[in-house]
Amino acid sequence: MLLISLFQILCDINPDFKKIVRFEENLMKEFDAVIATGSNNTSKYFEYYFSKYPNIIRKNRNSIAVLSGKETKNELIGLTDDVLMYFGLGCRNVSKIYLPRNFQATNLYEYFERYNHYNAHNKYFNNYEYNRAIFLVNRVEHFDNGYLILKEDINIASPISVLYYEYYNDVNSVKNFIENNSEKIQCVVSNLDIFEKRFNFGSAQYPGFLDFSDNVDTIEFLLNL
Repeated sequence: MLLISLFQILCDINPDFKKIVRFEENLMKEFDAVIATGSNNTSKYFEYYFSKYPNIIRKNRNSIAVLSGKETKNELIGLTDDVLMYFGLGCRNVSKIYLPRNFQATNLYEYFERYNHYNAHNKYFNNYEYNRAIFLVNRVEHFDNGYLILKEDINIASPISVLYYEYYNDVNSVKNFIENNSEKIQCVVSNLDIFEKRFNFGSAQYPGFLDFSDNVDTIEFLLNL
């Protein structure tokens, strides 16, 4: 496991870590607080077992981008990193973009060309072929450049190799949606000042020290135990 390997590296640097870290295979006992991460499904079990303890329980989240239609070339290149870096995995990955009504979604494909090497990555391309087959069999309208599928959809979370998009007439409607669904959204990528807590294009996968997951200050949580 990755965490165990990282722990072993930490112990090589400082053996004192062995005194304060323990891995459990069975139900944990003798603890004061819990930080757990998982899906919406697993969070129900975490809440059942750990609700009486101070806790941070993370659920499914995705990130979105809101385009104004006036983005620079460098901003749109940055957007491709927000969408496809790490194959589009993780809560900071942009899985849905909002476009002004006069923006042609397929115009983005020229910027995604820098990721065309993904068509040679077996695991990613298997997802692409699977999702493409599903859309073709079900006659679902979509765009396809050979490794990334664009699909108009109201949902936020898209499958690997698929990027959802949705058109808006008034950006305030997008802002209202974000405010009403904040528990599902990790990052908002945009150059529009209407979004106070936003990330610049290309920076979603580069959180700062104070960019806590789910906007919960983990350090403050630990200090207040």
